[in-house]
Amino acid sequence: MSSKGSQRVAHEEAMDITEGKSGLWGALAGLIVFALIAVPLSAAFAFATHPHSQQLFAGRLSDATAGGYQTFWWLVTIFLFLLPFLVGYGVAKLSVKSLVIVGAVVALFVIAIMILGQVFVF
Repeated sequence: MSSKGSQRVAHEEAMDITEGKSGLWGALAGLIVFALIAVPLSAAFAFATHPHSQQLFAGRLSDATAGGYQTFWWLVTIFLFLLPFLVGYGVAKLSVKSLVIVGAVVALFVIAIMILGQVFVF
């Protein structure tokens, strides 16, 4: 092989620095997500374990039974707790193209929720 061909192969190998490290990237993404949802997670856990906090909410949650209220907040707590693991798994196992598509869908969903919240709340 010529020296130019071996340089190209070495350059292509050097370009992919993430080879075999997708698990570490997934763990880092999960840790970042966990740091972002730590406060909502602790609030959901507090609401699930203190049924008297139901009085803080007006509307549908204040009209629910105590069991339904606790069940709702336990489900929210479980989903929030599982979110960092799901994000980490997705980052570790999905391709770059799939991650871009999922990220775009999530970004559009967040934008739509913010717009609807502004329209209906204020």
